[in-house]
Amino acid sequence: MAGPAIDAAEVAFTAIRAQGPGGQNVNKVSCAVHLRFAVAPSSLPAAVKERLLALHDSRITRDGVVVLKAQQSRSLEQNKADGLRRLQELVDSVAVAPLIRRATRPTRGSQQRRLESKTRSGATKALRGKVQD
Repeated sequence: MAGPAIDAAEVAFTAIRAQGPGGQNVNKVSCAVHLRFAVAPSSLPAAVKERLLALHDSRITRDGVVVLKAQQSRSLEQNKADGLRRLQELVDSVAVAPLIRRATRPTRGSQQRRLESKTRSGATKALRGKVQD
């Protein structure tokens, strides 16, 4: 189930140099992307904002800004698209409210079945002892 769409205008992109292998291209070209998304002033619904800020995720700062780094590709545009996709996945993960578990009591039949199986299991184990003459 898809959550509310992220408006690309609310996301700040900063081109940075990528880490890792890549030869001299890594040292010369800024093709990795730092993506910053401020949750509070965004156009997301209030409930989604609340659940997003409640996540214990290292990518969310104390100020409520989601910071992602995208550097999989050698293309700046592909890294921007990858960062937006990952941000959308993060928002989608909190879009649906979790179901509240309501405690119920076991039925009489289920209690009886449980006790009968325990009795059978105990009888089987009792037969495993030493043989008495």
